[in-house]
Amino acid sequence: MLELREIQLSDKPWIDQLLAISDFMSCEYTFANNAAWRRLMNTKITRYKDFYISCNYCEDGSPCFTYPAGDGDVEEMISVLSEYSATFHRPLRFSTASAESLAILRSIYGSKIHAVPLRDSFDYIYRTDELIPMAGKKFHAKRNHIANFKKKEWHYEKMTHAHFPACIEFAVNSYERANGYDDFSSVVEQYAINTFFNYFDQMGLCGGVLYQEDRMVGFTIGEGINSNTFAIHIEKAEHGVQGAYPTLFHEFIKAEAQDYMYINREEDLGIEGLRRSKMSYNPTSLYEKYRVDFPVKL
Repeated sequence: MLELREIQLSDKPWIDQLLAISDFMSCEYTFANNAAWRRLMNTKITRYKDFYISCNYCEDGSPCFTYPAGDGDVEEMISVLSEYSATFHRPLRFSTASAESLAILRSIYGSKIHAVPLRDSFDYIYRTDELIPMAGKKFHAKRNHIANFKKKEWHYEKMTHAHFPACIEFAVNSYERANGYDDFSSVVEQYAINTFFNYFDQMGLCGGVLYQEDRMVGFTIGEGINSNTFAIHIEKAEHGVQGAYPTLFHEFIKAEAQDYMYINREEDLGIEGLRRSKMSYNPTSLYEKYRVDFPVKL
């Protein structure tokens, strides 16, 4: 029987090793995100042979797994996860599975499984060689926003430990202005941001800070999440400062993502304004994710 527990910093080496085997480009498959967002759905983890198992728990306490990274006998792994789910009197459910993972499951279980696309959880994927130059008509509006921002004195700095206190204060102020205390997801986001800063070096993160007229107007944090993809984990900027968001993003990827083919800006959570913003950068593709339900008996 599986024994799941909270993720710890000491787990990073073996988790990174198994994540590298699958080389998924989805934002769920990073140690930093798994550790920072563990409070959102009471995430627990374990290792089963050469599979990294990550499990969220729904409001009723039932388990929902992320499709495991790693390598090995898929049918055996499914049997073990099903056995664990059965102790909760629930059939196995994957709360997140990519199109590639779903194809593997279909090849084994065919029509026995039921899959539902989770559009609000699709990751936005962009070509780095398109976003860094931002050439052509489709980036005309972004270039204008950035140009307007740069009409005033500005500068960008690579994030160091010296920036952490001001960045944390910036995030807290944004949180309070949005009445974050009344929103569980905002509370969890603050925990995630603090986790990123507390273990910034150990998690292998990088960041950037943007200033206009010597006043901080935004900060961002990201990392390479697989062999060819760089992900943006956190992006905070002053909404009232025109061009702050696109300038912050553009300067960050120029500084940190040159060696990656793709940029992953993660999901939009079904938030209309966030969806419009992410679409406005002209994604190359949307990384599809599915909920997969298994029958009570396979």
